[in-house]
Amino acid sequence: MIDFLVASVHHLIVFGIAAVLAAELALMRPAAMSPHTVRLLGRFDAAYGLLALAILFVGFGRVWHGAKGADFYLDNPMFWAKIAAFGVVGILSIRPTMRIAAWRKRLKLDAAFVPPQEEIGKLRRILLAEIHVFALIPIFAAAMARGIGY
Repeated sequence: MIDFLVASVHHLIVFGIAAVLAAELALMRPAAMSPHTVRLLGRFDAAYGLLALAILFVGFGRVWHGAKGADFYLDNPMFWAKIAAFGVVGILSIRPTMRIAAWRKRLKLDAAFVPPQEEIGKLRRILLAEIHVFALIPIFAAAMARGIGY
């Protein structure tokens, strides 16, 4: 029963990350950018960071204490592909997080600050790349769960 609950929480966190990435992408548009949007992006990015930490904590908890045992995961190349994809998403998220933080700092100095359109466009492309790589994670998870590569 505990394994079922932890697996359920794991999946809900993944859906939460997907929702936050989608929200950030929806907000990260030159036409929609405003000081209010910058503040919202900061909140969503903070949620993204917390969810990323939560998925690591819960996910590795499943590896070491889950019903399948650590060997099921650690010996499976699909698990490592999933971890690699998560790592790439994390690396891709660094620049948007840093820029959003800088925008929020600038907004504190200038209440009318709106980021430059060119910068918004660059970050939007990074967010799209994050989403595309993130989409690989459940594919690798499904393959792993079915013993592919094991």
